[in-house]
Amino acid sequence: MTETPISRTIRRLFAGGGAIGLTILALPAPAQEVAPKPVPRVEITGSNIRRSEAETASSVITVNRADIERSGKATVAELLQTLAVDNQGSVPTTFGNGFAAGASGISLRGLGAASTLVLLNGRRMAPYGLADDGQKQFTDLNVIPTDAVERVEVLKDGASAIYGSDAIAGVVNIILRRDFQGNTVRFSRGASDDWDGKRTNVAFTKGVGSLDTDRYNVLFSIEYKKFDEIWYRDRADREWIGRNDLRRWGYSADQALGGTGAILPGTGTAGNAINGNVRNPADPTNYYNRGNLAGPGFTRTFPGAACSNFTNHPQGDPGGGCLIDASMQYNQIEPKQENLSFFLRGTLQLDPSLQLYSEFNWYTSQTDTATTPSSVSASVGFPGGPVNNAVVQLGANHPDNPYFGTAARIRYLAADVGPRKSNIDSNFLRWLGGAKGTHYGWDWDSALLFSHNHVNNTQNGFLQRDVAFALLDPTPANIATAAANSPAYAALPLGTVWRIAENAPLNSPALYAALSPAIGNAANTKVAQVDFKGTREFAGIPYLAGNLGLALGTEFRHEMTELRPTTGTERGNIIGLGYSAYSGARNVFALYGEGLAPLPFNVEASAALRYDHFTDVGSSWTPKFGLKWTPVRQFALRGTFARGFRAPSPAENGVGGLAAFSTAADPVRCALGVTNACNPASVALITSPNPNLSPERSKSYTLGVIWDPLPRTSISVDYWKIKRKNEINQEQVDAAIAAGSVARDPGSVSGIPGDPGQITAVLTRYVNSAQSKVRGLDVDARYNHRLPDAWGNATFDVKYTHIFEWLRTEQDGTSREFAGTHGNCDVTNCTGTPADRVNMRFGWDRNNLRVSANVNYRGVLENRFFRGDPSGCAVTFANGADAPNGCELASFTTVDLVVRWKPQQRWEVFGSVQNLFDKIAPLDPLTYGAQAYNALDYEGARGRFYTLGARYSF
Repeated sequence: MTETPISRTIRRLFAGGGAIGLTILALPAPAQEVAPKPVPRVEITGSNIRRSEAETASSVITVNRADIERSGKATVAELLQTLAVDNQGSVPTTFGNGFAAGASGISLRGLGAASTLVLLNGRRMAPYGLADDGQKQFTDLNVIPTDAVERVEVLKDGASAIYGSDAIAGVVNIILRRDFQGNTVRFSRGASDDWDGKRTNVAFTKGVGSLDTDRYNVLFSIEYKKFDEIWYRDRADREWIGRNDLRRWGYSADQALGGTGAILPGTGTAGNAINGNVRNPADPTNYYNRGNLAGPGFTRTFPGAACSNFTNHPQGDPGGGCLIDASMQYNQIEPKQENLSFFLRGTLQLDPSLQLYSEFNWYTSQTDTATTPSSVSASVGFPGGPVNNAVVQLGANHPDNPYFGTAARIRYLAADVGPRKSNIDSNFLRWLGGAKGTHYGWDWDSALLFSHNHVNNTQNGFLQRDVAFALLDPTPANIATAAANSPAYAALPLGTVWRIAENAPLNSPALYAALSPAIGNAANTKVAQVDFKGTREFAGIPYLAGNLGLALGTEFRHEMTELRPTTGTERGNIIGLGYSAYSGARNVFALYGEGLAPLPFNVEASAALRYDHFTDVGSSWTPKFGLKWTPVRQFALRGTFARGFRAPSPAENGVGGLAAFSTAADPVRCALGVTNACNPASVALITSPNPNLSPERSKSYTLGVIWDPLPRTSISVDYWKIKRKNEINQEQVDAAIAAGSVARDPGSVSGIPGDPGQITAVLTRYVNSAQSKVRGLDVDARYNHRLPDAWGNATFDVKYTHIFEWLRTEQDGTSREFAGTHGNCDVTNCTGTPADRVNMRFGWDRNNLRVSANVNYRGVLENRFFRGDPSGCAVTFANGADAPNGCELASFTTVDLVVRWKPQQRWEVFGSVQNLFDKIAPLDPLTYGAQAYNALDYEGARGRFYTLGARYSF
């Protein structure tokens, strides 16, 4: 079989790259000048059958090492998360305080990281030990050593029939080098405009032996990365970035009561003040600040508690609170991370028909995160139910109680304890040993695989509930409870109190050791697998225009996942820290087959069928069909249909549960006139596993064209649709609130009759939602122009993804449209679902110089949880108007400039400027995972960033 011009063009497109328009296209020679040549047979992600043409019925994006370098991104994960097909829901490393801190994952089509299958050299890896949002397991992309990567292939349609059940949204296949000779040393160093967030990257790769001449090859690659932290307080000049206090932009100081210390008069509600807000026992609807020398009913005053002694933050709270900006002072834009990755591959060609191979990956990382000090009143949950910490109070005889003689509720930010910190150690390993060869007309491949991820998380600065309650209000009951559970507290003098704010220096180290001991948890995931597959061609089949390709395979694997609860959360004893634990194991057996048939009239038909049996949820058959028609040499039509199947994870149907935090408004109190309840505020969220969950099932369709209208030009347009039913989600938070599945604090009430009190927890479980339907359009256009007078080549390419619909239908028949809005928070971590994402690249290369300008665009977002939300805009200004103006979050565009130069054959020097024009991320008051900006607009928070490096090969 020989190449046509279109197949040659597409093969070069795929082989040369294609993500974010980073490909410098090889100039195709006119057909009349160079005769077509046979092409080596290659295996493309999405098929087990090797073929001579790189394009298949499925759309595949290929990113090679050069593409990663031209992007200027430091890691494979950072590059993949800028792809237009990554329609939110991915997990960036900058989520330092999320459930899956320290890791990075990708979410194709906005369907969540759990629905995107990540492979290494076509086989699985153990997922990261900490599930995103305590539910969604995913593969950590950080484990990949960048210098060992040959290419990354992204299959954009469902592939459950080929690779397994968890490929509903697509597949990311990371392919490492296999036959490399020589030595390469690479070093780079980067820093921001503010000279912080420094990034260091050192890599060494060595390859020995040629498979063709020596019959062996050994590849060794080791890479070290260190990313320094960036603090919000070091971005105080970047407008709203990192701020809780958004009054300058028209918001109220009590926006979500997010760490400002504001007081809401007449509502029975107050934020946590750095010097303490205390409720008047004679008037439960009002709190007063301890620094107030004229507090109503005060029996003691505290001049040392004056707000000015703690902060120079602008004041002016109408309720008299002591305002600070806790996130600005204590939180990070990016955590500190240090990691080391190692890859070793050995290949031995015993004879022309038999090859042995083995791979070993090892990765270790340490991530250090920090966030605001703990409050004393944050309610939590555990599998036994909600724990109401809103009742915390200063005892009648506590020396810092302004209502001395009467117990009084306290809202206090424990700055004397210090920020909450997490030290996350992750260790990943993967071993693969196998053989492949050609016998009896079959090409076969078989291997044993073992992969393991262990994560250990040590945390400091969190408060033990029973000890905090006893130290603030040493009643006999509180003392007895704390002494029974904490030996460190029992060793303190009887009746010891925790002095707060200005009197905190009076506390002993032993008191803090009892109040805030080191706590932690550990997680383990394991995958063990054995597989076998064989492929061959059959000639002489009637009615076929060529040989029939056939692939058959089988695999057996064992999966195990375990997350132990953080110390104390199993009984709801850590204030402000949710419970997350799960445990489960299962065996999976699979059989699959695939056929590829060249039909008359330049039609190629493909079909695949897979059978999976899970010991915990039963069996499934998943087919896939594809057609490609090339009526003329410059034009091709392609389309696919596939079914998908995702079994529940142990976090969803195993043993354990989840108690986390979300944001939600309170329509009941809002309707009564409690105005602050109309804006989203933090609530505890308790979600229980459901052993009766059914697997998710999906159907996906694609239809596309590939067209070469002019020389050195290619355009592809693909329409796609994925319909997923039995979707596994937490029940919608607002739906649970509307159904009354909440716990309230009847003591936090306003003076309004019928006020039921503030929501402390929302009770949900994992359920099979009715379905989600996502459909959109991908456009990929490329042009390469040869400049006159040996001025090199100019290139332009654009990738555009538009989502027409992201519709979720609940079991009761109600539907919610998320495309172009700030939802779906269950999937996207409240980063939203932009309807438009665009990647463009303008490039120029001449001789040994290459320059790239990369443009990344995210479309506007309605600041609503879903389109047409009857509750209206998700956030309002202080005057009640929709916020931001028009209830619309602005789009965000960044430009990155990358230059690479080879002054000598062995040397290459490179540099980049990320966010060249220093664009500031738009203000986003709703998102979490970041403060006042969308977490995936990270570059707009960090600011302009410079990198300089060199590579030496010998």
